[in-house]
Amino acid sequence: MRFIGNIEAKTDAKGRAFLPAVFRKVLSIGGSDVLMLRKDVHQPCLVLYPESVWNEQLDLLNERLNRWNASHRQVFRQFVSNVERITLDANGRFLIPRRYLEMANIDQAIKFIGMDDTIEIWSNDGEDRSQMNPEEFSAKLEELMSDAPLSF
Repeated sequence: MRFIGNIEAKTDAKGRAFLPAVFRKVLSIGGSDVLMLRKDVHQPCLVLYPESVWNEQLDLLNERLNRWNASHRQVFRQFVSNVERITLDANGRFLIPRRYLEMANIDQAIKFIGMDDTIEIWSNDGEDRSQMNPEEFSAKLEELMSDAPLSF
């Protein structure tokens, strides 16, 4: 599954939003209809994981944790305790629980950003915290790609 793009939308008064059709199509091609929602670990946004991707992430995290290490158990507990199982209704709508809207400082205007195998949901309040300025982006991309092997 590859989600790409940046799509603006709105939530209704109850916190429901339509998952953009382009992302619903990717989900249906991938055979997934269940999403997992959690607050991003680093950024003030929410992340939607297709269930299969969520399970892969949990497996990867579990491989790196020692279940007999108290701090590892705490990390795992914190990672999985604030997760919501999301199903789309027949129209492609889903409910973003109020506590998640508050965690990501989302009022009504939102932005969906495809992030390869996940979808981020950002507040679209006019201040774009999801993007670097062009100069910083160019410098970081050059730094990152200059270490990559060349292929022709």
